[in-house]
Amino acid sequence: MGEFEEVVMLTVAILYEEAYGVRIKEEIEARTDRNVSVGAMRTALKRLEKKGFLSSQFGEATAVRGGKRKRYFRVTPYGKKALDHVMDTRKSLWDAIPSVSFDFTCNGTAGQK
Repeated sequence: MGEFEEVVMLTVAILYEEAYGVRIKEEIEARTDRNVSVGAMRTALKRLEKKGFLSSQFGEATAVRGGKRKRYFRVTPYGKKALDHVMDTRKSLWDAIPSVSFDFTCNGTAGQK
């Protein structure tokens, strides 16, 4: 799973019952301070659903949306397992970094950025 797919899935989980296209896009932009194209987000949602990581269902039609229904997304148990694996892998990598790797006062690296 790519980083953007991970962010999309985490955002779907955060929003829970309010996880629909525009809301997901807005939440990602607010939390990551980066712009998200509608096309990239839709592609990721479709791909994640195809992989079985997300499921979706349509909500009720509303007059505000001209009778169009929102598609709501949820993380599946398989998606949760995938997120757990990503989190465990990242934690394992972080835990494997020796403290000296971030000691910027030794080996002539003081003051370097």
